[in-house]
Amino acid sequence: MVGVLNDGYLALMTSIGHQTGLFDAMADLPLTTSAGIAEATGLNERYVREWLGAMATARVVDYAPASRTYGLPPEHAVSLTRRAGSGNLATHMQGLACMACVEQGIVECFRKGGGLPYSAYGRFHRLMAESSRQTYDDTLLDRTLPVIPGLVDRLADGIDVLDLGCGSGHAINLMARRFPRSRFAGYDFSPEAIAAAREEAAGWGLANARFEVQDAALLAERDAYDFITTFDAVHDQAAPARVLSAIAQALRQEGTYLMVDIDASSNLEENLSHPFGPSLYGISTMHCTSVSLGQNGAGLGAVWGEQ
Repeated sequence: MVGVLNDGYLALMTSIGHQTGLFDAMADLPLTTSAGIAEATGLNERYVREWLGAMATARVVDYAPASRTYGLPPEHAVSLTRRAGSGNLATHMQGLACMACVEQGIVECFRKGGGLPYSAYGRFHRLMAESSRQTYDDTLLDRTLPVIPGLVDRLADGIDVLDLGCGSGHAINLMARRFPRSRFAGYDFSPEAIAAAREEAAGWGLANARFEVQDAALLAERDAYDFITTFDAVHDQAAPARVLSAIAQALRQEGTYLMVDIDASSNLEENLSHPFGPSLYGISTMHCTSVSLGQNGAGLGAVWGEQ
């Protein structure tokens, strides 16, 4: 448990290193003093020095006592810098601080039931957008879409596409830019997310992407789309069965539905060796289950599982 305590604080320090750009800067620096690192990043030296103490004692960065210099090994940089894309684990550390902000509310949910609203989670959804953006950039166009036979050719020819629970819309915008003959729509119940999606689409000059504020459970379109996607969205829903039924109605007869969700089992015993097991059940307790139960929903949780 001492190790757990140390790792908890290390996660927070890693989050700070990501947000301040310390990892990105150190990846390009030789062994450097704390003053040199502070100068390179424009940060306060005293805070940088204390942060480096946490990183050095955790063996994340190297420390040379004789010269009092620090360095980020390249084999560590590949998991801690923005150039790592979806391999940047530092991005995910930010979520722990976000979850800690709702801890007392979750404690009350344990005692009284119910759940917390999405609005209680502050910047969490912006952090999720940052994380998913990395994944979309690395995998969506060249790895995910080609898995579906014939889909890339159909997108190139021109079809109607919907991403339900689109968040900030980056997946739709990436596809719209790659496939200009297809028509893309993104629906999300968050006005802030839709505003961000529209801003990116406008910045990219996309005429074939539109975004609407829409509750997934209230989708009432029929035979309207050739391809519908949900990315890490179904398990949070208050009424997931209703959402899936609405997707089935909105999909044309020869259409395709792609659901990307957590790779886990519905059976706890099959998740005991899952490398992200504690994290998945933890974030599910703190967020995914709660936001669904807060709407009197099914409360599937993040680890609802393939079965």
